[in-house]
Amino acid sequence: MTSDEIRSSFLEYFRKNGHTIVPSASLIPAGDPTLLFTNAGMNQFKDVFLGIGQREYTRAVDTQKCLRVSGKHNDLEEVGYSPSHHTFFEMLGNWSFGDYYKQEAIAFAWELVSELWKIPKERIWATVYLEDDEAEKLWLQETDLPLSRIRRCDKDNFWEMGETGPCGPCSELFVDMGVEAFPETADDPDAGPNTSDRFREFWNLVFIQYNRNESGALEPLPATHVDTGMGFERIASILQGVDSNYKTDLFTPLLETIANLTDAAYFDDDRGLPHRVIADHIRCLTFAIGDGVMPSNEGRGYVIRRILRRAVLYGKKLEMNEAFIYRLVDNVVELLGAVFTDVLPRREFITRTIQGEENRFHQTIERGLERLDESFDTLTAERHTQLDGKRAFELYDTFGFPLDLTQMLARERGFTVDDAGFEESMAEQRERGRAAWESKGGAKDADISVYAEVLKEHGETEFVGYTENSIDAEIVALIADSESVGSAQAGDEVFVLLNRTPFYGESGGQVGDVGIIESRDAKLCVEDTRKPSADLFVHKCKVLEGEITPYAAVHAKIDAEHRGAVAVSHTATHLLHSGLRQVLGTHVGQAGSLVESGRLRFDFSHYEAVSVEQLREIEVYVNEKIRDNDALSISEMSLDDAKAKGALAFFGDKYGDIVRVVQAGDYSVELCGGTHVKATGELGFVKLMSESSIAAGVRRVEALTGQTAMTTIQEDASLISDVAGLLKAPKTDLRERIERLLQEQRELEQQLQQFKSQQALGNVDALIKSATPIEEGLPVVASHVAGTDRDGLRRLVDEIKNRLDSGVVALAAVSGNEVAFVVGVTSDLVRDRGLHAGKIISELTRLADGRGGGRPELAQGGGKNPNKVEAAIDAAGEIVKNQLQT
Repeated sequence: MTSDEIRSSFLEYFRKNGHTIVPSASLIPAGDPTLLFTNAGMNQFKDVFLGIGQREYTRAVDTQKCLRVSGKHNDLEEVGYSPSHHTFFEMLGNWSFGDYYKQEAIAFAWELVSELWKIPKERIWATVYLEDDEAEKLWLQETDLPLSRIRRCDKDNFWEMGETGPCGPCSELFVDMGVEAFPETADDPDAGPNTSDRFREFWNLVFIQYNRNESGALEPLPATHVDTGMGFERIASILQGVDSNYKTDLFTPLLETIANLTDAAYFDDDRGLPHRVIADHIRCLTFAIGDGVMPSNEGRGYVIRRILRRAVLYGKKLEMNEAFIYRLVDNVVELLGAVFTDVLPRREFITRTIQGEENRFHQTIERGLERLDESFDTLTAERHTQLDGKRAFELYDTFGFPLDLTQMLARERGFTVDDAGFEESMAEQRERGRAAWESKGGAKDADISVYAEVLKEHGETEFVGYTENSIDAEIVALIADSESVGSAQAGDEVFVLLNRTPFYGESGGQVGDVGIIESRDAKLCVEDTRKPSADLFVHKCKVLEGEITPYAAVHAKIDAEHRGAVAVSHTATHLLHSGLRQVLGTHVGQAGSLVESGRLRFDFSHYEAVSVEQLREIEVYVNEKIRDNDALSISEMSLDDAKAKGALAFFGDKYGDIVRVVQAGDYSVELCGGTHVKATGELGFVKLMSESSIAAGVRRVEALTGQTAMTTIQEDASLISDVAGLLKAPKTDLRERIERLLQEQRELEQQLQQFKSQQALGNVDALIKSATPIEEGLPVVASHVAGTDRDGLRRLVDEIKNRLDSGVVALAAVSGNEVAFVVGVTSDLVRDRGLHAGKIISELTRLADGRGGGRPELAQGGGKNPNKVEAAIDAAGEIVKNQLQT
């Protein structure tokens, strides 16, 4: 079977058994700050497992893009060596959300692998959790497996997504690759799953029934679920009868292209390690960048930059000293673009991003190799045989050298590497990164459990805010300090959950609504509205008067003026997105946004700065669309229909099977759950204020909208009028007039400086007469000179040196809080007495809290403390005396 046939047969089997085929989620987990990357098929269903989310179906199946390059699940160091570990891989999975459980999951799995795919039954093994008697009984009952091919295991059979989150016991399926391939196991009675590589794990059936909270404790979930994950590349190798994923049709075309590009033939042994690493990494890079992860120095971008640099370094093992990995993007897209179609329109952008990163890294890589060679030379000189772990980590952290490559280079020179020291440094960095990542927020587990209970008892919040600004509702829960409370009084801050609400919860970059909630006995100010899940709206409130209790009847009313201004900004982001794609190219995609009253911030993927002319063209485009006053069409449809319509997804949103499509004219079609105006003319005016870089390949535009934009334009016009009045010039002549004034100012400043320098030079005689001889024939001219700058000091020092047969000059000048020092030494004292102006000024400036340096005959520096200038000048003679050589 080809890989495409295997994937299709899996999806079709479960579709026939009542499962809904769902699309792969992005590699960036939506609304989940606990994960850097989507690392399992269940990530997009985490809210369902936690009890704070729902779907329209109870059975699902998909193939999910996954990355395992950080955290608990990290296969990076295995890549290339192991035949079945990858950074990027597909995970085939089927799910039950409170529907079927262990019995049906096991029966489905057995029928698929033994009947449909016809893997020989005698080669199949299963494992169960050590304490899971039920699962063992069901494997015996529902399949042809004998007890001898069912193993009980401990930690390997309790699945956890991460340090926290949904988890539970699991059963894994293995295939026996045969004693012929592993003859060393022939006489080993203990050979079996999890003990020998002869038994290859390919499917994990997880029975989710717990949530592990931040304290490490297991909490029962509101319902039990099934989450299965099958490594697609592994099952492809099994069904295609090969012993390595790299021998399947998912990798062989890539390996062939790499061999052709590098003119280095591919071999299945260690000689092919660089080829395999590069093939794996280009798949990872293509889909990560395609999903909006840009190489950078923090977070997800940091990981992707490391992956790219790792690939480059393995390319050097194939004697590739220039960028070439970017040329593999087309191969990846041709192999998998039909499955993950989101990557298709971003092919050029991905290619250019990788090419730019490659070129930049090639400019620094030699310095890393030089640093490593220096370390080896030092070890040889000191007669040591081991490279320090901290130095190995420095090479990894600063230059992108993976540990295995450093180890390989060390072995070539006869050295070892302090692996433990490297891991210690790595662990410290991971802890710093984890702390920084978790500090970005997300609901605490205590909050989640409370919200899950509310959802279980009262159901989801009915949102009516698209059509209503105020409604009657009922309070279903009050939450304070992560606990449900029975009441809240005036002055209290409390989170309020209603059975229905007109308040929009912050999502998709749009800020939450504000407004008022009133009951017969109390009045609350809604300061913000949030969505801990797609199904719950939480109102952050302050009780203004009275006492509020659960189940109270209330009237909820949004601040319509605030909502309207936010809607203007949100619709403006759609027009801006369209304008960016129109002017810069269709590779542009949203990478983040902030939508507020009167202003917006829009982050987008683009590989170079946007010129002033392009910004002007984009602004003209947006305001033309506003003047066209196109009606906005908002409709709901299936996700597949929306994609067929050409709808663009907005960054940070999580989409269900039925999506909301917002369309303006024939130029903007977006998937969007935000609030919008009825026609583009309501935007009034949009003014682009700035454009900047926020990361490699990611730009940011900030803009003002609606009345705020108009007010700013009016203020700018008024300012220009005032300036024109002051300059007594028409507005059309302002630029020329200001340029002329600036030129005149520069000329006057030059004249003034020349006057000051001439005035200072007029003091040469007086300064020479003030010289202090520190010995016969060696005068030191040291003085604080007023009314000059550093350039004036240099000219003055040169003039005094020319007038002295032999001597030292040390002068200082103060301008505001800045201090300038210049020291000159005549050439005879440099030659015969060892004096050095750079060393003298180093000590001199230190006395004024500064620093300096320079050549033996002339040096300059600065100080930060004007109050210490006189003391420094007074010490000049003593400094010179101490440095004299007899």
